[in-house]
Amino acid sequence: MIEELLKALPIYFSCLFKFVVGPIAGYGAGLNIFTTIFTTVLGMMTSVVAFTFFGDWLRNKLLIRWIRNRKKFTPGNRRAIRIWQRFGLAGVAVLTPLLLTPIGGTVIAVSFGAPKDKILFYMFLSASVFAVLFSVAVYSFGEAVIPDLVRPE
Repeated sequence: MIEELLKALPIYFSCLFKFVVGPIAGYGAGLNIFTTIFTTVLGMMTSVVAFTFFGDWLRNKLLIRWIRNRKKFTPGNRRAIRIWQRFGLAGVAVLTPLLLTPIGGTVIAVSFGAPKDKILFYMFLSASVFAVLFSVAVYSFGEAVIPDLVRPE
């Protein structure tokens, strides 16, 4: 049990920043598929909760000190607006595990003023579905697709 937990900790920390790493690293570490799914969802949701509730505080306290005259219409801001207008909160939640990072998807949702409970719900739903899909795919096809360096013993 402790050994499984120690193997899962690096995967948890990597899922704080990039969701897709979880299933691949869980397979490579030789974790049980359920542990991999749980760890992947927990890692993403930790970032989502942190940036949902503390994102405004971080922006007001930290970023304001370093960025005084920030441009409002940068290419990155325009891209975020296009994503939000086209897909809304549910679309951002679906795109977060696939293309965005947990932090990026949450920052987009918070910056457009989505309700915090809806952010948590949609992100949890998206994280759960994609963690199961990615983990089942990696554990099913990992032998054929993943290089020998990453495969468990």
